[in-house]
Amino acid sequence: MNWRRCIAAMGLAAVTAVPAAADEVRHLTDYSIRLAGFPVATASFRSQFDGSRYVISGRMDSAGLAEILASTHGTTSVTGTVSGGKLRAARYSMSYRSGKKARAIDVTFNNGNVVSASLRPERRQPDNWVPVRPADMRSVIDPISGLIIPANSNVCSKTLPIFDGESRMDIRLVDKGTRSFSTDGFNGEVKVCGVRFVPRSGYRKGRRDVEYLRSLTTMEIWFAKAQSVDMYAPVYVRIPTSLGPVTVSATRFGG
Repeated sequence: MNWRRCIAAMGLAAVTAVPAAADEVRHLTDYSIRLAGFPVATASFRSQFDGSRYVISGRMDSAGLAEILASTHGTTSVTGTVSGGKLRAARYSMSYRSGKKARAIDVTFNNGNVVSASLRPERRQPDNWVPVRPADMRSVIDPISGLIIPANSNVCSKTLPIFDGESRMDIRLVDKGTRSFSTDGFNGEVKVCGVRFVPRSGYRKGRRDVEYLRSLTTMEIWFAKAQSVDMYAPVYVRIPTSLGPVTVSATRFGG
């Protein structure tokens, strides 16, 4: 489990906003990703709801100094259905290229269980690799749909069982109150959740970056209620690193 891909996955998940469910609704959201205050990436996501079906697609591109040091580009998409106010993915995919390195992930789901998962190119698994067991791929959610939370639930008091195509992890949310947040398309109160990262499988045991993320107690995700829909979506993420905090902040939400 590469910590950069983990941060990228959380960043991509954080830049997802849900429009009102209608016959057909389209929604565009833009985000800025910074490291220690310096811009390192931008992201743009499009969401489309057509009755009970949804499609979310997005792109993230490196910017600023990060573009000079290692040009990175990633895309992600998820399709599924809305049932009981919850998003249920049918297919999730993510691909990225950083310099000469590239990887593509594709996962299909059925009622919350993984039907198939592919990783290209396949990763060589060392002796200390914690393998993903069949039980790890049951009752799971993808990294994008999993962070869209119905308003009638306790947003910041739950454990999200995430499977991203290679790794199984729990994202534990803890209530830290509320704060004010303002950006293009939104101005109001948001729910602040503390985040704990718990790796389950699909990673190298004892790896320093995984243990670092596991030990963090100061990660946060802020959720705002999307207009005209009874759901919350992330508008801000903060992940401390040894180089300074990685932040993902909405520059437009609900526009």
